Amino acid sequence: MGKKLYVGNLPFSATDQILSDTFAQCGNVQSAKIIMDRDTGRSKGFGFVEMSTESEAQLCITKFNGFDYDGRAMTVNEARPMAPRENRGFGGGAGGRAGRY
Repeated sequence: MGKKLYVGNLPFSATDQILSDTFAQCGNVQSAKIIMDRDTGRSKGFGFVEMSTESEAQLCITKFNGFDYDGRAMTVNEARPMAPRENRGFGGGAGGRAGRY
């Protein structure tokens, strides 16, 4: 089973392909994805890489955590599961106005 890694503090010029090629130095990359801002289409400065094995993922953490990438020290660690988002009160068809008028 693969291991997903969080990769932070990336330069905005980083691409999925560059991320994949960089982490391929440690083994087989199953996926590499830079997270993009949906409004601007610009990188948010972080992404995720999934490696084939636990040992390859550990090697990536050792090799690339703190690694200088275009003048920025990358942060690489094991990805945590996404926390559930809190309900911000949007949606619900009536927009929270049901029964008001």
